[in-house]
Amino acid sequence: MKAVVQRVSEASVLVEGRRVGTIGPGLLVLLGVTHDDTDEVAARLAHKIWTLRIMRDEQSAADVGAPVLVVSQFTLYGDTRKGRRPSWTAAAPGAVAEPLYERFCTALRDADAVVEQGVFGADMQVSLINDGPTTVLLEMGP
Repeated sequence: MKAVVQRVSEASVLVEGRRVGTIGPGLLVLLGVTHDDTDEVAARLAHKIWTLRIMRDEQSAADVGAPVLVVSQFTLYGDTRKGRRPSWTAAAPGAVAEPLYERFCTALRDADAVVEQGVFGADMQVSLINDGPTTVLLEMGP
């Protein structure tokens, strides 16, 4: 699993012109799933992000009760090593990825996070104001 985690002042997601998720100060997580990811990987990554000390004053989202907006992002597994057209073969198909995306969100909620979500597989418009700017890339496997 890969995640781009951004500390934001605010973030929101629109689908077909309708706002489906919005947060104030917190974390925006763009989440990619690959073929060998598991429920355990999703839970471990959620815990890592929830307790990652990237909020102000070296605090975590858990420490300050910051909300988290999670957006599925299969393009994190794009392979651009050859040619000019990315290959998406490393990204898990929707039937595999969607339950793991939901497991990730559930793990955050189980840790008492307020979680907003995009719509899995939808064409989404994501808006954000990056705070810092602070952006980290996390990757976790089995």
